[in-house]
Amino acid sequence: MRRRQFLAAGVAGLSAATAGCSGFFETATTRTPPLVENRPEAVYVPTHVEGMEMAGMASSGRYRFALTYSFPHRFWLVTGDRVRQVAIEDEQTVHLMLTAWDSETGTVIPSSSASVTATKEGETVVSNKQLWPMLSQNMGVHFGDNVALDGDGTYEVQVTFGPVETRRAGALAGALADRAEPTFTLEFSQSELDEVSYERLPDRQGERAAVDPMPMEMVPSGQLPAAEALPGTLLATGRGVGETGDGMFAITTLDSPPEGVDGEGTYLAVSARTPYNRYPLPFMSLAATLSKDGETVSDGDLTETLHPDLGYHYGAVVDSVPSQTTADIAVDAPPQIARHEGYETAFVDMDGISLTV
Repeated sequence: MRRRQFLAAGVAGLSAATAGCSGFFETATTRTPPLVENRPEAVYVPTHVEGMEMAGMASSGRYRFALTYSFPHRFWLVTGDRVRQVAIEDEQTVHLMLTAWDSETGTVIPSSSASVTATKEGETVVSNKQLWPMLSQNMGVHFGDNVALDGDGTYEVQVTFGPVETRRAGALAGALADRAEPTFTLEFSQSELDEVSYERLPDRQGERAAVDPMPMEMVPSGQLPAAEALPGTLLATGRGVGETGDGMFAITTLDSPPEGVDGEGTYLAVSARTPYNRYPLPFMSLAATLSKDGETVSDGDLTETLHPDLGYHYGAVVDSVPSQTTADIAVDAPPQIARHEGYETAFVDMDGISLTV
């Protein structure tokens, strides 16, 4: 049995459907409509979308960070093939989000560790809170969780991030190996939070589609390149099968392994991404079997890798990939990443994909 990996400023808001009606939504829970009945076991349009506020940006070595926040909201954790909803607690004030990227290449980092400690007037309000790696249709790739602040005021937020343990390749080889501890000043006002855009989507909710990423001038969303824009030779693309697969796969090869990847031969890269918005699907356990004319050409695990041009992908060095080779991509563990509404029913029971390359 193959191994299974379980890993347990300008911000443009969305249209403000509640403009002038901030008193209508009195609590976090009233901002969270009932879930769509009979949700498809796939990516779907959520019940609503929210904007967010920028707390600040910071740099540490090659790391670049943005700290943002929005209303508390429900999200889902994945452990193995089990999905658990995290409900909003009454005392929670905001959904705190951290986006991290490499300042030299602009590559968003979807896989690492991140925690926050927040103090107000010298008193600790949030202590070493671990943030979950997350996917959101409109807020992109980030680390986040719901936290409880202590009312209006000025908060010092200390972030501990990294090091990035995912294999780095290309211009990222040898980089992002340090731990960073940036500090942000968060000026929080409940009245300002109440003015953050919030839009219900009654006519679209539940559709097999996705809302667009929020336009952000200074913060990258983490989208992967379109398949045809991947470097190397694009061999095949396809959609995963299975009741809740719905993941997109693009297979490309480089003539030789990029810097940071050991071995000699052809570099096989499998880019697993969400449909519609092309976000990476991290924390998977993937294996590839290449066969031609009934004979196995290559068989082995794929390694999670971060590359500035390939993005977050799964790769391995193989001797060669002859034409008319069948590539069977097995999913031994689905993406162990937390999901906002619209992603929680997808990318769970993934049966893998077979493509002729």
